Amino acid sequence: MMPMPGRYLASMAVRLDGRLYLFDAGEGTQLAWKTCRIGLRGLSVVAVTHLHADHCLGIPGLMMLKAQLDDPEPLTVMGPPGIREFILENHRILDFHLNYPLEFIEWSADAPDWKAYEDELLRIFWEPLEHTRFCLGYRVEELERPGRFHPDAADALDIPEGPLRGRLQRGESVTLPSGTVVAAHQVSGPPRRGRHLAYVVDTRPTPAIQRLCQGADLAFIEGMFLPEHAEQARAKGHLTVVEAARAARKAGARRAVLIHISPRYGEEDLDRLERAAREHFQDAVVGRDLQVYSVPLPD
Repeated sequence: MMPMPGRYLASMAVRLDGRLYLFDAGEGTQLAWKTCRIGLRGLSVVAVTHLHADHCLGIPGLMMLKAQLDDPEPLTVMGPPGIREFILENHRILDFHLNYPLEFIEWSADAPDWKAYEDELLRIFWEPLEHTRFCLGYRVEELERPGRFHPDAADALDIPEGPLRGRLQRGESVTLPSGTVVAAHQVSGPPRRGRHLAYVVDTRPTPAIQRLCQGADLAFIEGMFLPEHAEQARAKGHLTVVEAARAARKAGARRAVLIHISPRYGEEDLDRLERAAREHFQDAVVGRDLQVYSVPLPD
């Protein structure tokens, strides 16, 4: 696939507390990025599903754009075997300016578990899908939040109003003026899970989709074809909207956004694709370019 007039290539940008995590960057991604006015200061991770041009060819342009910043933060690029070579060879041949460190995480079948990345905000997991070329799906899990704060428990322990209670609400332990040490769990409920997302494109139906999308608050799944074009989907290693909707429902996803729509369908066909999907999962919609989705915190 290639970008079309009025139709960008599929990618997902996750913004959390000033950090930005980008999943796939095909040709022209920097144009969509600038149109959204997201800014590149917080871009810390680019995760690539596979080495087909419509999923990775836009990375050099984004790297050059990031290099225009003063004192940019390091960038981690993760993806299938070969992603490091792809990036470094592009940099070597094009010889563009780079003023920040690059770090690489490549898939390895020998890895002890499916967690690929973790920072102070979230974890990223990956798992191979079933495509015409080695392809990864991704799951994003925001780290757990401290449990609900119980003021009555704090009162019982004579914790004064002010900064000490604030630190306890952030999950820290504190020392009272009396010298007593109070841990957060003494005045709070159990930890609460963060938000979970999934990004699954370029695959046939496979159990990996259920694992990646299990209980996700929002799952971005490709729905490239209408069900009447299922033979083309099978031949090219893609999903129909019906297969995508069924996978999201089976995984217990709360919402699904169907993306990576075949260019054979115009804007006038998107409602038809959505209706076909919603016959199998009522909370499925077809994504449109530049749409922003807010994901509320779980209760």
